[in-house]
Amino acid sequence: MISIIIPVFNSENTIETLVNNITKVLEDYYQFEVLLINDSSEDDSEKKCKLLVEKYLNVSLFSLSKNVGEHNAIMAGLNKCSGDYAVIMSDDLQHSTSALLELVKYGIKEKDNFDVVYTYYNKKQYGFFKNIGSKFNDIVANFLLTKPKHLYLSSFKFINRFLITEIIKHQSPFVYIDGLILGTTNKIGRIEVEHNQRIHGKSGYTLIKMLQLWSNMSTSFSILPLRLSLLMGSILSFIGFILAIIFLVERLTDDTFPSGLASIFVSVTIFSGAILISVGLVGEYVGRVLISLNKKPQFVIRNSFTNKKNDTIKSTKKS
Repeated sequence: MISIIIPVFNSENTIETLVNNITKVLEDYYQFEVLLINDSSEDDSEKKCKLLVEKYLNVSLFSLSKNVGEHNAIMAGLNKCSGDYAVIMSDDLQHSTSALLELVKYGIKEKDNFDVVYTYYNKKQYGFFKNIGSKFNDIVANFLLTKPKHLYLSSFKFINRFLITEIIKHQSPFVYIDGLILGTTNKIGRIEVEHNQRIHGKSGYTLIKMLQLWSNMSTSFSILPLRLSLLMGSILSFIGFILAIIFLVERLTDDTFPSGLASIFVSVTIFSGAILISVGLVGEYVGRVLISLNKKPQFVIRNSFTNKKNDTIKSTKKS
């Protein structure tokens, strides 16, 4: 069984075509289910998803009570899926269904070698802003998560049941799926696939959402920023100590050496900035711990919809 997990946000123009294409591509090869995770869309996405649930026995819809972002929505899907494998893909038709079949075939073929197979593209079809964000995300992941340098952390990937089980053990409300994957396994494969141009709408990744993603990556899956803060504080303290010696020597040996406020002002500004950065960083970590201890949910499912005929079949099999 293959579980296809699709976070849905404002995709009323694409979601029907996507699910229809998935069905045409996979139905002759594999038993599969499609899980649509409606991340509190502001258009008619939920209505379109309900129609797809009525049309297909193997399509389910889970509507979240508020927008929680792509990674938390994926976590909802992973908690609800029943497949031996799962494929995570976007709702905007940029991940082609022909590539989906390639990915599934390769993932199953290499199941003994890889827990996850990431896709990568010869040419990305993102907009300028998304491309810049993607490159920066790659740099940050290399730095903080010790990601293999050749690996592109695509949102289009194939994972096995072992990895699904490990990922859903994560209870923090701050979810970064790729951080959980890299922290769990080093059996990572990749495959080159086609990347389509966006036909409808625009990317849901705003600057604020990208900053939130980088914050999750930095403070939920690494203590490197704290270590850098300690290093920066040590370096600045050493510089301050050296400057103090230089100023003292100059003052004792040169009567014309100015005793003005300039040097004091510069020193205070530098060290105050360093202190505020360090305090803010520690505050971010402490705040996240507090929120986690208060058991803020990763997601809340308001409604779920499955095909009633499918429910009848399941109950008949159980009896």
